[in-house]
Amino acid sequence: MSVLYPEGFLAAGYASGIKESGGLDLSLVALEDSNRAVAAATFTQNLAAAAPVQVSRRNLSLSNQMISAVVLSSGNANAATGKKGLTDAELMCRLVGEGLGVPESSVLVCSTGLIGIAMPTEKLQSGIPRLVKSLGADADDGLKAARAIMTTDTREKLVAIQGSNFRIGGMAKGAAMLAPNMATMLAVLTTDAAVDSADLSRMLAIAVQDSFNRLVIDGCTSTNDTVIALSSSKSAGVDPEEFQTLLTEACKSLAMQMALDAEGATKCVTVTVQRAANEREADLGARKVAVSRLVQCSFYGSDPYWGRLASELGSSGINFDMDKLAVTYGEITVASGGVTVQFDEKALAQYMSGRELKVTCDLGLGSGSASVITTDLSPGYIDENMRTS
Repeated sequence: MSVLYPEGFLAAGYASGIKESGGLDLSLVALEDSNRAVAAATFTQNLAAAAPVQVSRRNLSLSNQMISAVVLSSGNANAATGKKGLTDAELMCRLVGEGLGVPESSVLVCSTGLIGIAMPTEKLQSGIPRLVKSLGADADDGLKAARAIMTTDTREKLVAIQGSNFRIGGMAKGAAMLAPNMATMLAVLTTDAAVDSADLSRMLAIAVQDSFNRLVIDGCTSTNDTVIALSSSKSAGVDPEEFQTLLTEACKSLAMQMALDAEGATKCVTVTVQRAANEREADLGARKVAVSRLVQCSFYGSDPYWGRLASELGSSGINFDMDKLAVTYGEITVASGGVTVQFDEKALAQYMSGRELKVTCDLGLGSGSASVITTDLSPGYIDENMRTS
């Protein structure tokens, strides 16, 4: 049931005409009975942050992290749109606030889509009041809310997790421009676990770091990236350690769904660098491999060309000794001591033809280990991005 899985939430999706296709393009997640939720969020680190990001940052502060609703739009990013963009983002919050009878400062806003194009204000003015009126608690309402934030996504990204005495739900969108060090896309997570704002902020940051920040598709960071967590506080006595574990699990699920639905991707690949000099160097090495166009092309070709991995690691700026490198695809070792070793070519070919791959690079230098998720680079990605999309 996505964002409606925990107690205390309503959702809706509506087609206002922002998308030329006529598809759902306005989404709303709100508290029942115009209540407020404890909220936390992470935002893009891109200095070209879109108007919705700027307004949400401000409203999160003004409301002391007590939020009544999150309104989202797709088809237009409302980024690089100047003062009009800020006015339109504020309008979205105001219209939701008026419809729910809550302060506009208790509403957060997100947008996704084309950059540098003014929002069709009239669509917001007519569509958001209808969106608010269509709020419901049925499974279909949650599904519509998730569909309404899709752009180049081919399917909804949903999660629902049951804890010992609480629930976590969520929805996300993301299919490209997925680079780490913020939130990497749009996501709304809901829970009925009673968690205060400071703890929720800390726990969300950890969950994001261990999930979305481990996802690298094309090295590009969007202007609109946002992850929001809302707690209705319906369930008290929650174990903090269990909540952290399951919140991270929910984020990892959404991150993996995005990788599997990345634009044009045919493979989802987990790249692990282990026994690096330290964790920081393992992370740098894994990211250098994951974002390499040559490496991603070899994944698309189902080619275990480990020399490309070695080349990227050797030029990544970390401690590296070719004579200590070992490379494994799945459970099959193809290189050890920096040279190719004998392996079952038929078994490896079968493994490389799969949808999900794991590649491990053992540097033999220390105890540092890190993993990131990436995809292959296919003609489909170029087809999708060689024009405005």
